[in-house]
Amino acid sequence: MHICVVGTGYVGLVTGACLADFGINVTCVDKDEEKIAKLLDGEIPIYEPGLDSLVEKNARSGRLHFSTDLAPAIQQALAIFIAVGTPPKEDGSADLSYVVQVAEAIADNLNGYKVVVTKSTVPIGTGQLIEKIITERESEAHPFSVVSNPEFLREGSAIADFMRPDRVVIGARDAQAVAIMKDIYSPLYLLETPFVITNVESSELIKYASNAFLATKITFINEVAELCDRLGADVHHVSRGMGLDKRIGPKFLHPGPGYGGSCFPKDTQAMSEIARKAGRPFEIVDTVIEVNNRIKERAVERVQEAIGEDFNGKTVAVLGLSFKPETDDMRDSSSIPLVTALVEGGAKVKAFDPVAMDNARGMLPEAVQYCEDSYDAAEGADAMIIVTEWNQFRSLDMERVRSSLKQPVVIDLRNLYDPKRMKDQGFRYSSVGRAAEDLPGE
Repeated sequence: MHICVVGTGYVGLVTGACLADFGINVTCVDKDEEKIAKLLDGEIPIYEPGLDSLVEKNARSGRLHFSTDLAPAIQQALAIFIAVGTPPKEDGSADLSYVVQVAEAIADNLNGYKVVVTKSTVPIGTGQLIEKIITERESEAHPFSVVSNPEFLREGSAIADFMRPDRVVIGARDAQAVAIMKDIYSPLYLLETPFVITNVESSELIKYASNAFLATKITFINEVAELCDRLGADVHHVSRGMGLDKRIGPKFLHPGPGYGGSCFPKDTQAMSEIARKAGRPFEIVDTVIEVNNRIKERAVERVQEAIGEDFNGKTVAVLGLSFKPETDDMRDSSSIPLVTALVEGGAKVKAFDPVAMDNARGMLPEAVQYCEDSYDAAEGADAMIIVTEWNQFRSLDMERVRSSLKQPVVIDLRNLYDPKRMKDQGFRYSSVGRAAEDLPGE
């Protein structure tokens, strides 16, 4: 079997490499010549743990190929996975221009039965749009099927998510397409992975509904944390007490400076726009978007409470720039509005992130100073802010940090440290939702 994956971004490259590891012959195609040249040289354009070795292994075996020439890749493939970007437009809806371009290319090169698979996150009705484009544009009436197969990859653990998923969702209109998709994912049957077989529209909605719900959980616990700050409660105990209820579960109940990344901001906005166009505004999602924006503003307020409203002349160390650990993705990261507010307020920002600093240079103010490590960032700073929960930030030498800082102020937006211990070590320590004092032992 031959598969063509169009797009070598985060989803496309992970999908192509993992399918090749299933033993399938995969060609990943991208119009970005520089990106393909790097991939052919063994250079991975994104940071994802384990992806470099997986790509190298399958390229060496002859199962994984890279090309800028889409036509032959389509012609030799039985299944074509569309994994191109669907960035938000000004109104929040998904921009489908890249998807349309791929659909047109498929129509121009259709030479037999093909399964056209949307892996990109696309609005409900995109499958119908692709069908219409191909049907109206193809020169000969070759049969084809359009399938929705949404991805549920978490940055930082994408390979494990692909190889051991919670579920595989397949939306199709005919049994032949379903059979081919099951054949492609046959290795997952050995793991007894649940398969959800549905129609195209339901599959498209599953992706948006899932991400909107997860974003809601994050936003909910962030608001609970704000209540804890006001009422003298501890959000860690509250979230644990909630999460032990099997109907709720513990995941995504960790407070912080608001969600970011490539999926949640884009998908909640798109979900809101989809609902609005359907004549049924999604008021919960609209509120989640509004509250998440406020939570990011609240992070700035926490810094002001710790070091004063006037940032002018202050030096601030910022640890963590990516939107989450184990990725270099800066898209909609909470660090962006925070660092921008600090710089615009006259502060000198010294920043460190294990992998995201190259990407950060294009998204943060030019005045930011990038440091060699956490201690370099802390040297001479009036305060240190922990923004991203990288593991290496969980066990810093706090005696060294305190001696490096000009003022012993730590604003921990990820609650990595124990408030009492930090206070005992002489820090003025600020965290999120942990106003409770003298908690009894567990």
